[in-house]
Amino acid sequence: MTPSERNNWIKALARSAGFDLCGIASATPSPRRDYVRAWLDGGSAGTMTYLHRHFEKRTDPAALLPGARSVVMTGLSYHRRETGGTDVEPDPRPGPGSVEGRVAMYAWGEDYHVVIRRKLAPLAEALLREGRAESAEPAVKICVDTAPLLEREFAAAAGLGWIGKNTLVLNPALGSTFFLGAIVTTLDIAPDAPMPDHCGTCRRCLDACPTDAFPEPYRMNAARCISYLTIERRETISAEFQAAIGDRLFGCDDCQDVCPFNRDVPQTAEPAFAPGPHAPRLDAQELLTWDEATSRSKLAGTAVTRANLDMLRRNAGIVLRNAQASRTSSASDTPRDDR
Repeated sequence: MTPSERNNWIKALARSAGFDLCGIASATPSPRRDYVRAWLDGGSAGTMTYLHRHFEKRTDPAALLPGARSVVMTGLSYHRRETGGTDVEPDPRPGPGSVEGRVAMYAWGEDYHVVIRRKLAPLAEALLREGRAESAEPAVKICVDTAPLLEREFAAAAGLGWIGKNTLVLNPALGSTFFLGAIVTTLDIAPDAPMPDHCGTCRRCLDACPTDAFPEPYRMNAARCISYLTIERRETISAEFQAAIGDRLFGCDDCQDVCPFNRDVPQTAEPAFAPGPHAPRLDAQELLTWDEATSRSKLAGTAVTRANLDMLRRNAGIVLRNAQASRTSSASDTPRDDR
């Protein structure tokens, strides 16, 4: 096959595997290398020290996989509606005194690392077979969030969307609620053209952030992001951010919720992302009673396990204190009849 024929061929395979998006980027160094370096050096990664490692591999696919020529980027929607849908119905009668903490939408179903890798496996095998058919020595590397590759940058280069002002990849049809998966390959596949930025003058995502995590458009200070604070940060969360966390137990969707491109996104057709019993909310008071065995049992196979039990308890404590503060404030604001 020619490089152009391979482009159409791999996209057809991606569709048959259930992916919503597929595009190809050249395995050349990311043009945003200087931005990423400055972002890291400026402390915007917070305590995520692992992001400082393997910089060359993160920004240059050929450093990750010697001889790499192409990066196959895929997108898979995880969009679900919490209310008004057919599969997510909050308990109308929560237990007495219970306080529910919100779980970010991406973690409602099965762990996306497992789902995406499972779908990418047959594509990787097909790429290897195509390489061997040409008597080449093909090689592939599957990347699903854990490998050192700037997936968002290569997704934008592959035409899956553009990097929006909230630093997420935006697609006109799927918004930003989709997962990325990548296969770095030594095969030569014709690349796709990048998509132009359609954010325009809109700044709803920036203004909606509860912790002012965006010092400017297209730049996020992760150290202030609620998703980082509740999922990545192992240490105590500063009092500066605790009130702003509100009832967010695991992650935050605020900058996505207000994005116009997410307004009419269809629900995902992927059954693995059907919400489990932990979604879309968890009882914060109950969570404080969990031991390790209970936590493993209730959260097995989900992305919520990214935060260990101590972190989840810490988050639950913040949610409960915020709920108590809200009740106290509401009570003090209620007019009294002193007649």
